[in-house]
Formats: sequence, C-alpha cells, structure tokens
Amino acid sequence: MSPRVALLAGGVGGAKLADGLRRALPAGDLSVIANVGDDFELHGLTICPDHDTLLYTLAGLGDRERGWGLAGESWNALEQFATIGAPAWFRLGDRDLALHVHRTAQLRRGRRLTEVNQALQRSLGLQEAPILMASDQPLRTQLRTGDGRMEFQPWFVGAQAKPEVSEVTFSGAADAHATPEVLAALASAERIYIAPSNPLVSIAPILAIAEIRSAIVAARTRGVQVIGVSPIVAGAALKGPADRMLAAAGLPVSPAGVAAHLSGLMDALLVEAVDLTPALIAEATPHVTKLIPGSIVMRNDDDRLRLARELLAL
Repeated sequence: MSPRVALLAGGVGGAKLADGLRRALPAGDLSVIANVGDDFELHGLTICPDHDTLLYTLAGLGDRERGWGLAGESWNALEQFATIGAPAWFRLGDRDLALHVHRTAQLRRGRRLTEVNQALQRSLGLQEAPILMASDQPLRTQLRTGDGRMEFQPWFVGAQAKPEVSEVTFSGAADAHATPEVLAALASAERIYIAPSNPLVSIAPILAIAEIRSAIVAARTRGVQVIGVSPIVAGAALKGPADRMLAAAGLPVSPAGVAAHLSGLMDALLVEAVDLTPALIAEATPHVTKLIPGSIVMRNDDDRLRLARELLAL
C-alpha cells in the first residue's frame, strides 16, 4: 500500500518529481506544497511562477522544451507590451495571461490564494487539486546583489541571474502563516519528500514559515521519514543557479551543501550514484542521517515515474 505523501517543491525540478509521484500514487494521496517566494506582481496581476509550472506540468499542458509555460503558446500580448513601452522582460503568453487575469480578479473579490489556485487546478483537469500554496500571505524572496536588492523573478528572469548574490532573505516570512490545507497535509503525511529544487530560493522560502518547519519536525518525531532529492549532480545544478548560489553562500557545490543548508530536517538524501564518495559521506552526515545512491536525473516521463517509485520503495 502506498503512503500518503507531502512534497515540498519549487518549479521545474519539483514539477517533474510531482508528475512522477502523481502517476505512481492513487488519486488524492499526493499533496504538493508550492514555493510562494517567487510570486510577484506585474501589469497589476498576481503571478505565481512555481505554482503555475506545477499546474501546467501535472495537467499535461506544459511546454516540455522550455520547462515552463503552456505548450503551443503565442506571444501577441507580450509583443504589444513592448510596443507600448510596458515591461516585457517576463514572458507571459497569451493563454497564460488569461490565468493571471482571472486569478487576480478572484483575489480582489476577497478569496484566498489557495482557494483560487485550487479552482484553477480543477478547471484544468486536476480534480484532486494537489498543489497547495505554502501560505496565503505575501512572502517574497529578496536577494542582495551587486546591483542592489532585487526580488527573485526580476533577478532570475529580468537580469538573467547575472548579478552575484551575497544574501538571501524572505520578506514577510515572520507574518506568513501556513494554510490549513498545508498543515493538514503534513499532519496526515506518511512520507515527506523534498524535491530536487534550489534549496536556497525554492525550498528555504517554504521552510521560512515557522509553522511548516515545526510541522515537519513534529512529523519526524512521530516516525515520518523526510527524504530529499539532491538538485546537484557532479558539481553542477540540474537546472538553474543552485550551484552558483551554494558557492556564494560558502557551501559545498555538492549534495553535502544541500544537506548543510537543510541541516537537521532530513532522514535521508537521495544522490546520484557518481557523487556518493567517502568524502561526500563525511561532509554530509553531520547534517543528514543517511545518503542513498540512485539515478536522480529526470530526462523524460519514464525517468520521472522511475524516480517516484524508487522513492516510494525506500
């Protein structure tokens, strides 16, 4: 019998593992706790990049080549934004834009972000609405760079992640509360997974919410296993700037750096077999109970399902 699973996830890497787990588990047994630190406002619209990548991936609507956005998208509105002198640095497709307009309208009517996004999930075919927002209150990842303080998306997309990051903080974390749905998912979880997402800017914003961190600690106390999947393989990030950010934080660019950043929260960390050396074990084991070798790179649908089943079998 499969366990009930809660998955902490960012965007692309998290979405791949979430897709594998959703296909490996019975309907309703997966809850995905989505990073809200990337959320931002543009053109007066509330945009939730990690939630929407998870949504499009799980609904089978995502662009496989880009890893984000809708397949078969068009860009007329984006071109018009540029023509009229409006910001065009964030690539909003025409059909994607409809989702943001509708979400923002619902939020202005007083609905909670979780409720709005779960309704969007159901409208796009995810009847169990497995994606939960870590918080309904604003929580924003803030980066200190050589070009000044920046929110995550203006840095990652607008500046193409070029300015070096010297500090990561989470504005609003002290006032943000875990949603009832997230707390219920963690309380009923029989296994908690941490996706191969950037530990500093995809997983850390979720854990910056004190109630979520406490709920994970409580779950471990009652015997629930917390297992992470490394986003670093052979000294490089599988996707995005996690390797540069670990180095800038003074952490090893390896699964040991991931374990150190998430110190004391995991029972095990799944790492690519090539990385499991005696030196890595010595460096990581003060922070994680056990390192487990596996094949964690997800190149296609089969890899996603294989990794999900491998995790469930541990």
